[in-house]
Amino acid sequence: MSDDALITSLTAALEARPDDLTLRLHVAGVLVDLGRAADAVPHVGLVLARDPGNQAAQGLMRRALTATAPGAGPVGPPAATTAGPAPDDPLMAYEQELSDVVPPRYVTGEPPPGAPPVRNPAGDLPEPVRGDGDRQFDVESSKVRLADVGGMDAVKERLELSFLGPLRDPELRKLYGKSLRGGLMLYGPPGCGKTFLARAVAGEMGARFMSLSIVDVLDMWIGNSERNLHELFQTARRNAPCVLFLDEVDALGQKRSQTHSSSMRTVGNQLLAELDGIDADNEGVFVLAATNTPWQVDPALRRPGRLDRMVLVLPPDAAARDAILRLNLRDRPIAGIDLPRIVAATEDFSGADLTHLCETAAEYAMADSMRSGKVRMIGQHDFDRALGEVRPSTGPWFATARNVAMFSNEGGAYDDLVAYLKARKLLR
Repeated sequence: MSDDALITSLTAALEARPDDLTLRLHVAGVLVDLGRAADAVPHVGLVLARDPGNQAAQGLMRRALTATAPGAGPVGPPAATTAGPAPDDPLMAYEQELSDVVPPRYVTGEPPPGAPPVRNPAGDLPEPVRGDGDRQFDVESSKVRLADVGGMDAVKERLELSFLGPLRDPELRKLYGKSLRGGLMLYGPPGCGKTFLARAVAGEMGARFMSLSIVDVLDMWIGNSERNLHELFQTARRNAPCVLFLDEVDALGQKRSQTHSSSMRTVGNQLLAELDGIDADNEGVFVLAATNTPWQVDPALRRPGRLDRMVLVLPPDAAARDAILRLNLRDRPIAGIDLPRIVAATEDFSGADLTHLCETAAEYAMADSMRSGKVRMIGQHDFDRALGEVRPSTGPWFATARNVAMFSNEGGAYDDLVAYLKARKLLR
């Protein structure tokens, strides 16, 4: 069999069994032996992402990197020897040269003792390697409760049915065979309290809370992004019961058909594997995801068993706006505020818009006090001026969501959105 035919056959087998690390490592070894080390590096990187301590993968990565070094000759199978490397070993020479650009920890998986940070060619310091210790990630005990969330009664009811109720009654949960693993996607305009709601869920169930964003995952080195994602989920599993909050999940789980980066597609596949709990048990890990653009999330993420429930988080209603305004004004000097009037004037305002409104009114009062040299209270006229300046930020989102509701709701995923838009006469 020719070399090309062998590679084609092995690649087809690997596509059928992408999670077979032994097969992937074998394919990488054959590629290195055939002088195609550059093609082998991504395969070895994926193996190290799933099994960082794999000695065979680490050795093969060193061989592949040696083969791709400037001026390196072809590298064949390693010679069997019991002695240590010779002083003129080309691998040692290249690793020394490589350390001037890339920290050795990205070659061997472990940082050398006392090694100073090394800058990459762009001049930026690389991120430190994350270990298995929980101290590397923010694992919080949330003190926020659902009672602290104003309004959102429909969202709270959905959370109660899907997770909180079964958690409080283990006997009933056992009777009905209800699992504590699961996921729920919160979507809606920005600034409407999706993150705050996730913290409230963690506080309500007395669970740990972890927030994960794209900056916690992505890494410039092949395989490290997948490893970071795996370690974050492992930390959540060790701290179960735990709410793992995936903020801006569309950035990590974007539709693979629209993703042109092979590395981002690999990260998306890793996220699917972690949600399935293929290599570990997700019992007690409740995944809450948030996005402003659910229509850009890969449909595979929303299938049953993953983020299979979607909840629309709308701009706060009148009761919620009243609560948010009271919270923002609680520690400020106010007098003569007509709160019902402000509540009525702030329809479609997000929670962030309401906070900005209070800050703007406070700025007007403070500026007046600075000019006159006499401190005065924040009054209704300051809010009237602020309302003339601050506008709701949710308009552009609803303009886009309206098109989605009209043309992309074949499966009924956005029925709640359609009902809201019709009630507001934004959709026929």
